[in-house]
Amino acid sequence: MNKQQVTVVSHPLVQHKLTLMRMESTQTSDFRRLLREVSMLLAYEVTRDLPLVLNEIKTPIQSMMAPLIEKKITLVSILRAGNGLLEGMLELLPWAKVGHIGLYRDPQTLTPVEYYFKMPPDMPQRDVIVVDPMLATGNSAAAALSRLKTQKPLSIKFVCLIASPEGVDLLTSEHPDVPIYTAGIDERLNEHGYIVPGLGDAGDRIYGTL
Repeated sequence: MNKQQVTVVSHPLVQHKLTLMRMESTQTSDFRRLLREVSMLLAYEVTRDLPLVLNEIKTPIQSMMAPLIEKKITLVSILRAGNGLLEGMLELLPWAKVGHIGLYRDPQTLTPVEYYFKMPPDMPQRDVIVVDPMLATGNSAAAALSRLKTQKPLSIKFVCLIASPEGVDLLTSEHPDVPIYTAGIDERLNEHGYIVPGLGDAGDRIYGTL
């Protein structure tokens, strides 16, 4: 594992809310709310290095040169669970454009199958933040990043709620140029490709399809 490529967001608020999300007793409405809150905190961390450009503005008192973010950001959600992280991030980055990648995991082979891909037209001028709550086997995330690179964005970052060591190893191996931001790296994958101890299937818990 390339530890320099991975940032584990250990802020107490993130860890507290993640624990509540892990609990089997947490209801769908609470799970959604917590995911939105955590995604806002992750957005704060992943955008920490965005450059600022000074612009002249006028306050009620006088004119001044003040910093603004001028970089073009695209948030890319890996469907369907990625939309849970997307909602909170858009609250902090309302000017961001949004792309979607539809992938599902074949239950037998655990390999990703693409069924949807839609991006803004000016991707070569944009920095991309890819969101998906769970980095399990890493196959879907790696496939999504490979597909995105065909659009030639300026940069790509990957944000997830929980990762497995196996998923991190695969993603850092296949995409060593993509930083990973996560709230936690769990113990392992089980025989079904689920993160242990994890929090179950994030999509099912977001949308109540358990």
